[in-house]
Amino acid sequence: MRVGLIAADPGHPVLAATAELLAREHEVQYFDPGAGLVPGPPVDVCLLKTHTPQAFALARELESRGVPVVNSAAATELCQDRMRMAELARAAGLPFADTCTVGALGQLVDPVYPFVVKSRHSRRHDLVARVDGAARLRELAARWPGEAVVTQPFLDGTGWDQKLWVVDGQVFAARRRSELAPTDGGTGHAGEWEPPADRAALALRVGEVFGLDVYGVDLLDGPAEPVIVDVNAFPGIRGRAGAPEALAALALRVAADGGR
Repeated sequence: MRVGLIAADPGHPVLAATAELLAREHEVQYFDPGAGLVPGPPVDVCLLKTHTPQAFALARELESRGVPVVNSAAATELCQDRMRMAELARAAGLPFADTCTVGALGQLVDPVYPFVVKSRHSRRHDLVARVDGAARLRELAARWPGEAVVTQPFLDGTGWDQKLWVVDGQVFAARRRSELAPTDGGTGHAGEWEPPADRAALALRVGEVFGLDVYGVDLLDGPAEPVIVDVNAFPGIRGRAGAPEALAALALRVAADGGR
């Protein structure tokens, strides 16, 4: 099998470990999304890790040539738009946080504090912040002028983010001290956590709705049920034993099935 990887950082721990496993019996080819499609033998499957316009264009070019891409360019790009993500999730009956688009922060009228503001378009080093009052709102508006944002209610919960990662139906999980929780000396490192069956099932349902095979789901405890606050296509899944093996097996399965 020939396996392609669209990745800006081939040394990413999970990708590097996956590539090492695959390379024992198969050919692995990295695609630099900034260099365009490199001529050569066609690959049998491609993993899309990088989420840039150039990476999406490269993934679509491969798809047009009949190469199955995991996750598809369309499914991955949808998850970069937090408003579209929320609309799809709510339409499917998923318990997604109430999400509103407000344009730029300076256009926000009569906000209810505290709330969470996020860049509408998910990307590295984007805006994700808790806003407790008018002074904080003015500060963020000055730092992020013109940034398209969405808002979500702030959920007190337990102060811990529940991180669930899914690879081809296999669920990995951890709990991490929320970056938006009040500072109390708690650690921000991920800790081992076994999700209850209902939360694992919820994570699997997300994949069905969004058409994803590799993805992450961020949950918080709501007043009556867990609340989804974000969905990430092909996240890092760092430090989760078995994740590289699951990714390698997924790539080979999709290649053998021809993307079906």
